[in-house]
Amino acid sequence: MSRLPFGRATPCETPSLKVGFLLAHQFTISALSLFMDALRLAADEGDRSRPIRCSWSVMAARPEPIRSSCGVTVSRTAPLTDPKQFDYIVVVGGLLHSGEQMDDASIAYLRAAASAGVPLVGVCTGSFVLARAGLMRGRRCCISWYHHADFEAEFPDIKPEADQLFMVDRDRITCAGGSGVADLAAFLIERHVGASAAQKSLHVLQLQNRRQGSDAQPHAATGTAGGDDRVRRAILLMEQHVAEPLSVETIAHRLQLSSRQLERLFQDTLSVSPAVAYRQLRLGYAKRLLQTTRKSVTDIAIEAGFCDGAHFARQFRAHFGIAPRDLRAPESVVLEMTPQASVRSACDASMAQETVM
Repeated sequence: MSRLPFGRATPCETPSLKVGFLLAHQFTISALSLFMDALRLAADEGDRSRPIRCSWSVMAARPEPIRSSCGVTVSRTAPLTDPKQFDYIVVVGGLLHSGEQMDDASIAYLRAAASAGVPLVGVCTGSFVLARAGLMRGRRCCISWYHHADFEAEFPDIKPEADQLFMVDRDRITCAGGSGVADLAAFLIERHVGASAAQKSLHVLQLQNRRQGSDAQPHAATGTAGGDDRVRRAILLMEQHVAEPLSVETIAHRLQLSSRQLERLFQDTLSVSPAVAYRQLRLGYAKRLLQTTRKSVTDIAIEAGFCDGAHFARQFRAHFGIAPRDLRAPESVVLEMTPQASVRSACDASMAQETVM
């Protein structure tokens, strides 16, 4: 791979990073735009957007525009091109259950690219496209927590990882999607063009410094739910409604279960009721905020879904054996975390403390 000093861009330079995109039917437009904008910003000075240090093409077998999941269409900029002209071929996935994701010609092109040794990248559900084409055998695969169960069900011989942003396994790179696409793009820019170019792209996009591929997804497939997919989905619903908790009846209804069925599933799988599991999750989240932020106890109580500070303090002491205010050590290092990341780690820690596993 080539890496040039990130100095003044000149149009005569040969791009250090060349990327070809293949878009699935109903692709996720944010995944394409984040990746492409990171390349665009790294390619030239300012936002002049000349493809000098980086170049990119949107390829398709047919000339018709490709529809995204939000309804916006994108036209190809090139037909299917010799894959050896690119450093990477990026498959941008999208909706899973809306018919054929990619036509036969594009699948054949991906197989030819793999045979030629060109690294293949799957972002969002692009990993599904690669796996369906038989191109992920013997490779590790990064999947969004949201589609973890879908991937396991369709590809029982491939173990998906849903606890990190993206993953590099030799000539296959898979990314969970979302904002992690920008981190993956920055990773590749840094590898081929340089750290300054990668940093510039992220900063212009109003993003902080690049996260590592091994950094946790804001939500990850929780390991506390045993083997029952309905319990896992119930806990995911709880994670997404911490500040304003759902009733057990509402959760059961969304899962097309009766409240009694949900109670029995939680007892059989986690040895606690849904209400207790929900409370433990919220208390664990609150504990994490106490340890990692400077928010007041009252603010944390509200953010964790408790009606007032006094009620929260009683529940917290009963569960952890210590008052919320006493948990904070003056010398402790304080970091700001996203609520989702805190919930994910707190869920496992809190529920493991009692007879949940």
